[in-house]
Amino acid sequence: MSPTTEVAISEAPNELHAPVYRHRDIRGGGARAAVFGVSDGLVSNASLVFGMEGAHPAAAAVRLAGIAGLLGGALSMAAGELISMRAQAELLERELEIERTEIARHPEGERQELVMIYERRGVTPEVARVLAAEMMATPERALDTHAREELGIDPDELGSPVSAALASFASFSVGALVPLSAVLLASGGAAVALAVVLSAVAAAAVGAALGIFSGRTWWRSAARQVGVCAAAAAVTFGLGTAVGRVHGL
Repeated sequence: MSPTTEVAISEAPNELHAPVYRHRDIRGGGARAAVFGVSDGLVSNASLVFGMEGAHPAAAAVRLAGIAGLLGGALSMAAGELISMRAQAELLERELEIERTEIARHPEGERQELVMIYERRGVTPEVARVLAAEMMATPERALDTHAREELGIDPDELGSPVSAALASFASFSVGALVPLSAVLLASGGAAVALAVVLSAVAAAAVGAALGIFSGRTWWRSAARQVGVCAAAAAVTFGLGTAVGRVHGL
């Protein structure tokens, strides 16, 4: 064996074991949903607080509005999540029950459905029949396979409505607390300045997190989030100022 051959062989394992990109698990989306909840709470309550500040009401009124915005928004988010998740879970459970009944009553017809699904995906008829027979070997495996292949759902991951509602309530509250904390700690111009700083920092953090989750440039996402929050707050502040002047507040 020549020296050249030895070098080539010794280097081959390094090439074969080169780092491979690993895809992230993006199916659950729990962390992303939490970030979006924080974003919703931040933008909505910042808009409310700045709108009230623009109208120049008493500090107590601004604080009450901020607290009401936090609780109202968080409860609304939680209730909506609970109802929608419950309805979705009930719908999926009904579809699974229908599929379970069909497998028990018409196993051959369900097997043929799997064969056709596999063939449409490019599997040869012979292999498709073998796969379908294997998947129909037990009722549990058959139901799991039909749920995934025919219905496009995972029977083990239908979601928890209560957990989703609590997560929505908590994430929205965290975001809404940022501008509210400014009016709880200060009043007048100082509260507005503090709310601007805290909201901008929080919006940048949320935008950066969204950018990281989506694989995009974090600072662009942060700048976009700050711009959206600033635009919403500016609109409500302007409207509040106009209303306050009209009514002499």
